[in-house]
Amino acid sequence: MKLPRNTIVFGFGLAVALFAGWFVFPRLLYVQKHQPLDFLHKTHAEKSGIAECNECHTLRDDGTFAGIPPTEKCAGCHSERIGETPAEATLVNDYIKPGHETPWLVYSQQPKNVWFSHAIHVKRAGLACTECHLTYGESDQVRVSEVNRISGYSRDIWGHSISRLHRAPHDGMKMSDCEDCHQRHNIEVGCLGCHQ
Repeated sequence: MKLPRNTIVFGFGLAVALFAGWFVFPRLLYVQKHQPLDFLHKTHAEKSGIAECNECHTLRDDGTFAGIPPTEKCAGCHSERIGETPAEATLVNDYIKPGHETPWLVYSQQPKNVWFSHAIHVKRAGLACTECHLTYGESDQVRVSEVNRISGYSRDIWGHSISRLHRAPHDGMKMSDCEDCHQRHNIEVGCLGCHQ
C-alpha cells in the first residue's frame, strides 16, 4: 500500500518541526555565558578544610540568604596569590587588590514574583543544599551559565531537558518542581507562601 503524497509531506514536515523544536530551538533560546573565573569547590574543600556549604554561603541575621560570598571573604586567604592558576591571578589582581566584587553569574536566580526562603528550607526543614543544587561542592569544574534570551532567567529554572521527561528531582526550579517536593515531604503551602 502506497501512502498518499500529502501524508508523506505532512510526516516529513512534522519530523522537521519536532527536530527543530527539541534540538535547534533550545540552542537558539539560550545564550551561554562563562563565569568571570574558574572556582574549584572541591579543591577549596580539600585544601582549606571547608566541609559545609554554609561556611561560605551564609544566611543573614534576618534569615535571608546572603548568596555568593563577597570578595572580602575570598581575600581572607587570597590577599596574595597562594597558587599558580590563572583563575587565582585574575581573582587577586582584578578583584581583591582593587576592591571590586567578582561578577559571578547566578545559576538559580528566581523570577521577581517568587519569594524563596533558604532559612525555612535549610534550618526549619533540614534540607541539604544538594537537594536543589546538586553536588557543586564536589566539583572542580565551573558550569557554563545558560540564560534564556527572552526571559533573562537561568536554564536551571526550567531544567536541562526541554521535555522535562526523565529528569531528576533537583533538575529544575519551576513552580511544579516546588509543588512536587512539597508533596513528597507532605507539606502544604498556599500561593502567598511563595508569591508576594
